[in-house]
Amino acid sequence: MPDLSIILPFHNEADGVQELLKRLLPVLSRLQISYEVICIDDGSTDATYAALCHARDLDHRLKLIRMARNFGKEAALTCGLQLATGKAAITMDSDLQHPPEVIPDLVVPWRQGVDLVYAIRRNRDTDSRLRRMLSRAFYAVFRTIAEIQMPEGAGDFCLLDRKVIDAVNSLPERNRFMKGLVSWVGFRQVTVPFDIAPRHSGHTSWNFFRLIRFAFDGLSGFSTLPLRIWTWGGAAVSLFALGYGLYLTMRTLIDGIDVPGYASMMVGILFLGGVQLLSLGMIGEYLARVFTEVKARPLYLVAERVGFDHDNGVA
Repeated sequence: MPDLSIILPFHNEADGVQELLKRLLPVLSRLQISYEVICIDDGSTDATYAALCHARDLDHRLKLIRMARNFGKEAALTCGLQLATGKAAITMDSDLQHPPEVIPDLVVPWRQGVDLVYAIRRNRDTDSRLRRMLSRAFYAVFRTIAEIQMPEGAGDFCLLDRKVIDAVNSLPERNRFMKGLVSWVGFRQVTVPFDIAPRHSGHTSWNFFRLIRFAFDGLSGFSTLPLRIWTWGGAAVSLFALGYGLYLTMRTLIDGIDVPGYASMMVGILFLGGVQLLSLGMIGEYLARVFTEVKARPLYLVAERVGFDHDNGVA
């Protein structure tokens, strides 16, 4: 059993493989502990896997996984944690935005008995103004409605002790929001600040709509408040309608019947129709997640793996 497992998901990162390992491996060597590096090629369409195979020829402590297709970063991280054999594991991005030089700062608290060490970015200067605004809004909403508390700025750059790894691996859900799951299991946690670096090469595949979808996955996975909002909203609309009905009744008894307004009627119908469609859409989002869980399809499929024992299975 190595002391430390490094888990690196790759997707179309061929140009950065050599530079990443050039910086990562010397850092690990200076720690003077045994380690393994698990590289997961998540359905890359470039030469990423070939570059990883070449790197393994030079250092057999690298272990390679090639997914059958692109299953997403959350599935790749899950695969890495399920295959990690170290006493602790560090998950990090492979585009060098998570500097390998921060790893010793994560290891120090772990050696002192901390189970979960988050690397928290000091600022978001590399993000656009819109993305910074949406990120702050997400963490604010998450802290307000979620059943757990997740440090603001927490990402996938963190160190997990073996007991945390086993706890996360025991969670069977398929709609996985890894940052939330890691926080949910609890244990002793600390944060370590770091400065995020620019991407070494390429560009992010996380566009605006994917980020919004990912944020909603996180919120819906750890809170049922979005469903309850429509219960409260329906109750408020019903009380308003009851009060307005009583007002119309009293007005008719006192002033007689007047000609009803077409415009006000249409506004009321359209408003209530919109509320009903929004509530049905919210219910549908949660129902879709139930449907995904009930199907019980594998979270990922592995096409090829190199450097693992035959009895080290993949789920």
